[in-house]
Amino acid sequence: MTVARRVFFSLPFVAVLPRLARADWPDRPIRILVAFPPGAATDVLCRALAVPLTAALGQPVVVENRPGAGGNIATVAVRRAPPDGTAFLAHSVAYAVNPGLYRNAGYEAADLEPVALLASTPNVITVNPEHLPVRTLAELLSAARSRPLDYGSSGTGTTTHLGMEVLLRTRAGADVQHVPFGPAQAITAVAGGQVPIASTSLPPALPLIREGRLRAVAVTSAARDPALPEVPTVAESGYPGFEALTWFAVFAPPGTPPPVSDRMNAEINRALASPEMKARLDALGFVTAPMDRPAFAGYLRREVATWADAVRASGATAD
Repeated sequence: MTVARRVFFSLPFVAVLPRLARADWPDRPIRILVAFPPGAATDVLCRALAVPLTAALGQPVVVENRPGAGGNIATVAVRRAPPDGTAFLAHSVAYAVNPGLYRNAGYEAADLEPVALLASTPNVITVNPEHLPVRTLAELLSAARSRPLDYGSSGTGTTTHLGMEVLLRTRAGADVQHVPFGPAQAITAVAGGQVPIASTSLPPALPLIREGRLRAVAVTSAARDPALPEVPTVAESGYPGFEALTWFAVFAPPGTPPPVSDRMNAEINRALASPEMKARLDALGFVTAPMDRPAFAGYLRREVATWADAVRASGATAD
């Protein structure tokens, strides 16, 4: 009886040992699995952060690209990873969209631990000024109502696609044909005259806008973007309340000890707040608004609900 009681009372303490033993974290190299290929916005952000994180954490922070299935391959890999602080996921807003977009994304948005919001960027609606010589969103919508037009996006089920469906079809009543590309490919297609309109996140479009090869008619953030202060928002252009952002964030495997995720959040936010990093990201069209973990978790829940509604309304599916 005495032995049995000793075993019974020891089990709860054994169960929490992995969590309590993380005071020495990190004691090994850290991998950040990026859900997209090299050069994508998520990848650019992670590689910019890897250097200050390595210095702050005292262990190498290695960025590993694991693209495929709209980000689901990397997400599932991190969901299955040991919760020991050696593996994290870097993803975009697609993390919130995919569970509603795929019949089986391999995860639910609540599965992983939200760690930190890295940055966001508005989506930007651009045109090829030679093929569609409009200057405002109102002129673009007038053209779309008068004749069939195509628009390219960063891909089916992205906010660049779903946001345009809500804006053009639901709110503006314009019948347009969606052509899915990738972010860079959509920009190239518009610049090359394959499609007259593009909806992408801002960073890949910004160089061609500055060169005059693309014309930005509206951004989808609530306020004008500092990188394009002369370009009005969709809300300013006659559609109040409209907002569609592409954001980027870091997640941890389920069961990761809170002290690990809290420290990672703090170090990421510290790196993002440095003047050098802020200037670098501002120039690329990223907006940083660091959040603690509870604030980011609340933001994520709202985004999951918003984009689940948009997926249902659009009928979009990735299967």
